[in-house]
Amino acid sequence: MRKNHVAGTDIEVSAICLGTMNFGTPVAEKEAVELVHWALDHGINFIDTADIYEGYTRFLGSPGGVAESILGVALEGRRDSAILTTKVGNAVGDGEYQGAGLGRGHIRHQLCASLKRLRTDYVDFFELHKADPDIPLEESVSTMAELIQEGKVRHWGFSNLDATQIERMLSICKENNWPQPVIAQPLYNWLERACEEAYLPLCRANAIAITPYQPLQGGLLTGKYRADRTPPEGSRAIEHPQWVKMEDGVYERLNVFLQESKDAGLTPAQYALRWLLEKPGITSVVAGVKSIEQLQALMGGAT
Repeated sequence: MRKNHVAGTDIEVSAICLGTMNFGTPVAEKEAVELVHWALDHGINFIDTADIYEGYTRFLGSPGGVAESILGVALEGRRDSAILTTKVGNAVGDGEYQGAGLGRGHIRHQLCASLKRLRTDYVDFFELHKADPDIPLEESVSTMAELIQEGKVRHWGFSNLDATQIERMLSICKENNWPQPVIAQPLYNWLERACEEAYLPLCRANAIAITPYQPLQGGLLTGKYRADRTPPEGSRAIEHPQWVKMEDGVYERLNVFLQESKDAGLTPAQYALRWLLEKPGITSVVAGVKSIEQLQALMGGAT
């Protein structure tokens, strides 16, 4: 598995980043631990999670933390082999704590909880998961700078923010001589290209590593969905249809995609990864899988 350098750091990450949003349900702890170990043993050193991830059982404001807890088990004795990203900003809650957003108190509380679940004293990347209109960006950015100074976070980044917010964060960093974000995680794939207009050029211009999520668009780019057939058993469209975006005209677009993958001599899933990795500025692609077999099959797109 090839490694790519994250600019502004001494970190190299694998071209595939193992996503953990499915950990908990449908990927139970035993299988998830085996998947993490297999990934590390086969050159995938980059793992992505978030405080809210708990698989299909996730709902707005649910406790979260399941994926991080499983990762803590999986990385026992192997923490030095992994580059970890976790994220903060979405609503979480249980009997002891409820919170959301990008205020200093919530960011600090959630990082402390994440570190405890992950069984580590630092994360390599800590990302703002979504925008918070109620908190000034200065507060969020200054909190990230504090956490880096304290050694709890090596570097920081962001996910679902827009270009205006990114520009503002960069200005805040320059004005205050704070560490700038080094990593970004947009929704980007062959079907979803909205970030190409402003988000990606801004990241490239500022040497921010781009690590797209949902490269297979909920499984649509795996070739398993066709207009003339019922979705197969075990597919996300059967298990959790809310996470599959079936828009008008999608099958016509998928026919074009499938022909492109055939012409490239790759499976549809491999082509979806290769298509992203060949774009300027793409450092790694976050791939959430349910099995070792799925991950192994994807690796041909990252060679």
